[in-house]
Amino acid sequence: MIKLLFVCLGNICRSPSAENIMRYLVEKEGLADKITCDSAGTSSYHIGASPDARMREAAKKRGIKLVGKARQIEDFDLEYYDLILAMDKSNYQDILSLDLKGKYRDKIKLMCDFTSKYNDQEVPDPYYGGEAGFHHVIDLLLDSCQGLLNYLKKDNLI
Repeated sequence: MIKLLFVCLGNICRSPSAENIMRYLVEKEGLADKITCDSAGTSSYHIGASPDARMREAAKKRGIKLVGKARQIEDFDLEYYDLILAMDKSNYQDILSLDLKGKYRDKIKLMCDFTSKYNDQEVPDPYYGGEAGFHHVIDLLLDSCQGLLNYLKKDNLI
């Protein structure tokens, strides 16, 4: 079983979207027994909150339901998860700062490393923007999650 953790700042927009999109793609391909997904935030701002309503609406228009409760990443997560996917470079640095000995560095990646249709190097935070930003993030994550799934299959990790 491959364990994936998606991480953004507050765990209410980008990372729960990535978690639920990946779960959707995994179930669609019949791989739910091989891949498990979770998400977390680097901050404690929204602990216990559901995914942002605007994000849920954008995902719903693509047939994806966003569920979950926000939590903050913990030291334990670095050891437990096989891949930790940061939404942006700031999140990436925050995750690395938890890994004081550099033991888990190789399993921490940027989500946009797996995109094939977009030039984005980071998943932008849509929180303070308009509706179009939420739709862009869903589209970007759909592409990136598919790319991640292809990577896992290609490298025989699942």
